[in-house]
Amino acid sequence: MHFVSGNPLKGPFEDRFQQSVFALGCFWGAERRFWETEGVFTTAVGYTGGTASDPDYKLVCTGSTGHAEAVLVVSDPDVVSYEDLLRVFWESHDPTQGMRQGNDVGSQYRSAIFTGNETQQVAAQQSRDAYQRNLSSAGYGDITTEILPVKTFYYAEDYHQQYLAKNPQGYCGLGGTGVTCPVGP
Repeated sequence: MHFVSGNPLKGPFEDRFQQSVFALGCFWGAERRFWETEGVFTTAVGYTGGTASDPDYKLVCTGSTGHAEAVLVVSDPDVVSYEDLLRVFWESHDPTQGMRQGNDVGSQYRSAIFTGNETQQVAAQQSRDAYQRNLSSAGYGDITTEILPVKTFYYAEDYHQQYLAKNPQGYCGLGGTGVTCPVGP
């Protein structure tokens, strides 16, 4: 169960919910950004985007798996749209840093949106383009975020789930650019 909301971490989830997967650096802080978003039913941290089957934290940290630390977001689209979640994603980190976020360096900390269908793919690409215009105007470089179809999402170990709620003094190197993302209603 989710430590904060008390909702299940794993599905199956009700058909009314949408699932999204985002990678934006250390998954501890990324997960907190999403569980604090109204309309989010549950969140879970894990690994995706790589080649190793059934990866664990130690293996992913070697950088040899190709997996990113990611957050599964299960939300009610009647309360929070996918575009709103994209805004949270873009504004919660610096998507121009390549294989890092702040002091967290390595391919597991890269910025990525893992889409579940064509609608999410198009929305993610459109939001990237819109945000790039605002970032460029603010003097930032090119967005390095990958936008790829999600394959398998591997849940991280239990101690990583809702880590910053269980460990309020825990490290989180996540920080945005301060640039507003112009997507959503």
